[in-house]
Amino acid sequence: MAGHSRWAKVKHFKGAIDAKRGKIFAKIAKEIAIAAKIAGGDPAMNPRLRMALLKSRAANMPNDNIDRAIKRGTGGEDSVTYEDLTYEVYGPNGVAMLIELSTDNRNRTAAEIRSLMTKNGGTIATAGSVSRLFQRKGQLIIPREAAAEDQVMEIALEAGAEDFKAEPEGYEILTDPAHFEGVHKQLEAKGIKPASAQVTSLPTLTVPLTGATAASVMKLIELLEDHDDVKEIYSNAEIAE
Repeated sequence: MAGHSRWAKVKHFKGAIDAKRGKIFAKIAKEIAIAAKIAGGDPAMNPRLRMALLKSRAANMPNDNIDRAIKRGTGGEDSVTYEDLTYEVYGPNGVAMLIELSTDNRNRTAAEIRSLMTKNGGTIATAGSVSRLFQRKGQLIIPREAAAEDQVMEIALEAGAEDFKAEPEGYEILTDPAHFEGVHKQLEAKGIKPASAQVTSLPTLTVPLTGATAASVMKLIELLEDHDDVKEIYSNAEIAE
């Protein structure tokens, strides 16, 4: 686990924000509204809403957008019922992917995802064949300028982190999902703000890709990210920056 870094993912996410800010805000607002509708608008009592708000902070989403999304979820105006789905797929070169979605029409979404996969060298996998290649972990990524390495490592490990890794760009902390919030709160209590903080699915083994194969995988991921129902995409592709 310690060998897998998400710095490239963070950089890609930040670049995507600049290029597709409106699309990303719309997706986050949708997730905030769904979370608020399911379990209320108080993040202290709603773990899913807390995670969505973390994502909104990482995207620098305006507070007005966040407030409107919470009100939409708790106001009872939206009668649409959303269903959470996870697709297990193989992309080009056998790259394993987990795709998390929220949809109000399972059949429509299934047809659209299947079409995307077929047109771009991917296939739908049998249940369990891809998910077994990933582990659910809490992950925090902290810029090096945020704090000294010894301080970050000490706080993280004392708060219950499983793993700590220092890289040129900063620090990566992995936790059991149950301990993620505790570690996150301890870091922020010391004034240390992560660049990324989420419960995620990390591959147990990555597949290095270069050239045309890497390009085809990135194309498929970008097409999937553009789909309105797609929340997250996890893959075991390791693509050089």
